[in-house]
Amino acid sequence: MYQQKGKTTRIVATSRSSVKVRDNFYTIECTEERSIPDIEDVDVKTEWSMLFDDLNQVVDNQIAEIVATFDKR
Repeated sequence: MYQQKGKTTRIVATSRSSVKVRDNFYTIECTEERSIPDIEDVDVKTEWSMLFDDLNQVVDNQIAEIVATFDKR
């Protein structure tokens, strides 16, 4: 059976979300690319999870800011 020889050298993720405020929709999107260092103990699955957590937090914060802006009016 063939063994995979390719190695992940970078990861790219995009987080996107939309929210309806009154009669308008607002879509927030955030993309980030990270280089993976060529060292032994890199856990690509954990790096991927951490990247998505960071991007989702940015998008969530921006949506919260939009909602708060319109709640003030």
